[in-house]
Amino acid sequence: MERIIAVAKGQVQGVGYRHYISNCAQATGVHGYVKNLPDGTVEMVAESSPAAIADFIRLAHARSDPVIHVEDIVVKNSPATEKLHGFHVYW
Repeated sequence: MERIIAVAKGQVQGVGYRHYISNCAQATGVHGYVKNLPDGTVEMVAESSPAAIADFIRLAHARSDPVIHVEDIVVKNSPATEKLHGFHVYW
């Protein structure tokens, strides 16, 4: 089990990115949440297997989306808590 805290930078607020990330989490089976930060970035916290986390981050770049433009995702690893269940979108 692995846990990441990731921050996406770019055109990621007001373009449906949190909903997109929720779909990425569902597709990869990660648990956690996504939320907007006051500085215009989006924070993602996710726990799952290393392979699922890698797939989640790969999808989170939204390379094929015509509206979302992710410039960078900064990922930090932290110890898994195994207390996250499901995936939540916070407003």
